[in-house]
Amino acid sequence: MARPVFGSDGQASVELVALLPLMVTVAFGVLQVLAAGAAHEAADGAAEAGAVALLQDAEPRAAALAALPKWARERAEITLRGRRVGVSVRPRGPVPALTRKLTSTSSADAGPEAPVLR
Repeated sequence: MARPVFGSDGQASVELVALLPLMVTVAFGVLQVLAAGAAHEAADGAAEAGAVALLQDAEPRAAALAALPKWARERAEITLRGRRVGVSVRPRGPVPALTRKLTSTSSADAGPEAPVLR
């Protein structure tokens, strides 16, 4: 009996090779979204720590920086406007243009200036 000229031998391998770029792209996308979530959480915690430092008459920039994880410290920008502490954190990722677009910004307010008691 003769074998058919066209068969399904190797079809799964061809499909895998065809879908591999799509699967890698989806995996990078999921990892980038997870990194953006981690950056958002880091920015929230650092902004809150800076506001608490303001309430305790401590240095808010140092407190915000200390509250950031090590990976986020060189990717963070801390701003002070009155009694509001703002923290922006750029997530890690393989595509710099995408990480810039996914930068997370959070702010915390230490409230109004306390009146001086005499």
